[in-house]
Amino acid sequence: MLLTQNTFKHGIHPPENKDETKGLPRRQFSFAPLLILPLSQHIGKAGKIVVREGQEVVRGQLLAESDGFLSVPLHSPVSGTVKKIANVPTLSGKMTPGIYLESFPSSTQEIIEGEAVDLESASVDEIIKGIQQAGIVGLGGAAFPTHAKIKIPEGKHCDTLIINGIECEPYLTTDHRVMLEQDQDIFMGIRYLMKATQAKKCIIGIEANKQDAADYLSAKLPKDIPISVKVVPVKYPQGAEKMLITALLGKEVPSGGLPIEVNAVVVNVATTAEIGRLLPHGRGIQERVITVTGPGVKNKGNYLVPIGTPLRFLLDRVGVDENMSEVYMGGPMMGMAVANLDISIVKGTSAVVVFTSKEINSNNKVYPCIKCGACVDACPLSLNPSKLGLLAKFESYDKMAAEYHLMDCFECGSCSYVCPSHIPLVQYFRLSKSIIRKQNVKS
Repeated sequence: MLLTQNTFKHGIHPPENKDETKGLPRRQFSFAPLLILPLSQHIGKAGKIVVREGQEVVRGQLLAESDGFLSVPLHSPVSGTVKKIANVPTLSGKMTPGIYLESFPSSTQEIIEGEAVDLESASVDEIIKGIQQAGIVGLGGAAFPTHAKIKIPEGKHCDTLIINGIECEPYLTTDHRVMLEQDQDIFMGIRYLMKATQAKKCIIGIEANKQDAADYLSAKLPKDIPISVKVVPVKYPQGAEKMLITALLGKEVPSGGLPIEVNAVVVNVATTAEIGRLLPHGRGIQERVITVTGPGVKNKGNYLVPIGTPLRFLLDRVGVDENMSEVYMGGPMMGMAVANLDISIVKGTSAVVVFTSKEINSNNKVYPCIKCGACVDACPLSLNPSKLGLLAKFESYDKMAAEYHLMDCFECGSCSYVCPSHIPLVQYFRLSKSIIRKQNVKS
């Protein structure tokens, strides 16, 4: 194990708030009587439904097949009956096509076996296809289809596979528990990923506040693959792949570029574990580990939750404070506050964090920018959030993108966190980027 003081420029140090759950082993969560499954749970095109209303399905069965390269299938998280195919509520506030699945209350919920992807005999393309067929997306929150991420473009090559075990988001301990409890799944997933990317070596990056996980994985490192563990200083947003590449490799991904531009591929550690868990059995992803925590949660923990579990059912089971005020899907920095408890847990949900009225600042008044420069000092990409915020106010979207590199922003929230004027900069940037993308599609 290598300790390094290398890190990226700027960044912030928000309270970690991980102590209450980091020592809690993952537990299987109850199966809800009705699950809500949006077809679109990833970046890219939604899958095509292959079941009908009234049809009985078994756990792990294909519900929707992938529809193109940037698309992944959806598998049944429970054995049950397809109650309805209709629009379902989502975190974005939009209703999208989906499936309502009624689970069998007396079922053993065993998972069906599929066609295994044999590590030794499978080709690069077969491994990539196997990852797609398993419905695996980035479980760190981005939900980008993993098979598309690891497919190396023509003319490029991968020297280093980086497994991202940083988990810098406050409150989250999902990846921490995966590293302590699924070491063999992680190492098997690394074998598949190294063969798929043809990487020459692998580095597992872990933040110093997870020293127990670093020590544990270091002691278990297999001898058959060139793999090492590197511990980096605690700083937010160290888990962003561009920041992690800088910390581990001393390289900077160019503006508008991807990690492959510096001959690297970065994959989340929980995503890696799912690859190692599912591909040897030819199964699809039907559940994931989620941290359920926050001041408003009574029974905090790391739970193995079936995908499609309604948020309301989850909160009822863990118990919440009567003064519950806000619920976040994901962490408080990059997650989103929910407006509807009838949405469900999806593949990209890494956590559910509940706050009470005591923690929520009732003073939401936004004051004018005082040009203090705190946001500039915090931005890990050395952007100018103050200037971008001003341009957003005047709807100068072209200038934001062309001159001030808005599209490089990955919405970490550091600028909003430090702003003394309470300007919701990240929300401005998210909206501006959405408008720019729509304009680009039209043109």
